[in-house]
Amino acid sequence: MSALPPHVESIHPALWRGAQLARAHGRTVDTGYAALSAELPGGGWPLGALVELLVQQPGIGEMRLLKPALAELSALPVVLLQPPHIPNSLAFSYLGLPVDRLIRLRAPKTADALWCAERVLQAKSCGALILWQQHIRTEALRRLHLAAQASETLLVLMRPLASAQDASPATLRLAVRPANDGLVVDVIKRRGPTRMETLPITLQPSPISPTSIMG
Repeated sequence: MSALPPHVESIHPALWRGAQLARAHGRTVDTGYAALSAELPGGGWPLGALVELLVQQPGIGEMRLLKPALAELSALPVVLLQPPHIPNSLAFSYLGLPVDRLIRLRAPKTADALWCAERVLQAKSCGALILWQQHIRTEALRRLHLAAQASETLLVLMRPLASAQDASPATLRLAVRPANDGLVVDVIKRRGPTRMETLPITLQPSPISPTSIMG
């Protein structure tokens, strides 16, 4: 029986040692925050995977956290599905997202919203899809994750902070809370070692009301 190679993780891209970050399976987009990117496999938000941001409440800075990535991906439309507030064109221009690159979708029921999300991902014509949901079943999360894997879209699911205790197939889960100069981020799940320390993120001040930006 042959001996294992000295670097076991070299056998397959899906393997990594418990003390190291996994290698990214596909493309990533830089978060724009060096401290956060350093904690993520591939050095950024994963494309073609389910990412969860678990927020204490809407409008605490979660959209400004996504600002650099969304601006980079805005060559293609950015879809906002079930946003908690009406998007403000001036606010999104500040984020580097022209209003003609934004698509706002609303659905009367959760099932309809999830159907819309799957159709957007299957179309492969959008740079990012941000979906807000209060309650979502595990099987629905799996469907979203599978649909995302067939695309190169940045899929971000905004959920309440209390959802951190729920099981999820998401590749990356971050808990986000407000702080004096920005946010504090807890890494709930990633492909890599557990991070026990809270990560402070300084956000660029916004000249626009946080709720009108939706974060």
